[in-house]
Amino acid sequence: MSDAALLQEAIRVLFVVIIITAAYIISTRNLLSLVSAYALQSLTLVLIALSLWMIEGAPVLLAIAGISLITKTLVIPYFIANVQEKIRIKRDIEFHFLNPTTSLLLSMAIILVVYIALSHIMQGTEARESLFFFGAVLGISLMMMGMMVTFSRKRAITKVLGYLTMENGVLLFGLFVTELPFIIEFLIIIDLIILVILTTILTIGLDSTLEDYHKRLHRFHLVEETEEGP
Repeated sequence: MSDAALLQEAIRVLFVVIIITAAYIISTRNLLSLVSAYALQSLTLVLIALSLWMIEGAPVLLAIAGISLITKTLVIPYFIANVQEKIRIKRDIEFHFLNPTTSLLLSMAIILVVYIALSHIMQGTEARESLFFFGAVLGISLMMMGMMVTFSRKRAITKVLGYLTMENGVLLFGLFVTELPFIIEFLIIIDLIILVILTTILTIGLDSTLEDYHKRLHRFHLVEETEEGP
């Protein structure tokens, strides 16, 4: 078996890791475990990018791996862990609309629907059986699973992890389908936005649900207006 074939098999194994980490993010209630699962998922994307770089030799893939390793695997998880320690919340036990079991079942349905839809779109082409096809399927599915996290969780810090999971889905899809230079720009912009959001959460002192966040933010503006008044 050639080196390229071995790397393609390794990428398929990494696809399985992506699915497992996504399922764990959807179902677990422990915040530190959520951060660890996100960091592992991001590291898996780094390994996928490195494997593709070894197959194709495109320098931009190496750049994506480097950016993802620094921001998504190290900096952002470290920052979220610090925020979690400051707000002193270890678990997010409240769910909107969907409980963990229903979310997992819906996730499996999403993957199946996306697979069938893309199979019909690419019907009669060799792309259906290629690595790029499965990368596109998992990328779209991961985006939708991250969106499900943002809708089904109550705490704002957990919703942030949902947005980050959606970003990982965009990255996975982009590695196999879209123009890579655009993905680098997207990663930098989104990671900066996420860091600003986390800084805001830490500044306001959020330690409960998103509804409480809006109340505290409103009181914060009222205090500012009072101080600036006559």
